[in-house]
Amino acid sequence: MSSVKEKMTEVIQSLPEDASYEEIMRELAFERMVQRGLEDARKGRVISNEEMGQRIKAWQS
Repeated sequence: MSSVKEKMTEVIQSLPEDASYEEIMRELAFERMVQRGLEDARKGRVISNEEMGQRIKAWQS
C-alpha cells in the first residue's frame, strides 16, 4: 500500500495543471472520505438502507 504522501501526490498529479487550490483541496478531501468509507465497510461499520431512511426521516421531523 502506498504512503499517505504518495497517495496525495497521485491525486494532485491526476488533476489538470491549472487546477486551483480549492479544487486540489476538494479532491484530497474526497479521496479521504472514500478511503474512510472503504475502511468502515471492511470493518463492518455499516447500516442498511432502511436504517438510513429512518434516520433521515427523524432528522426531517
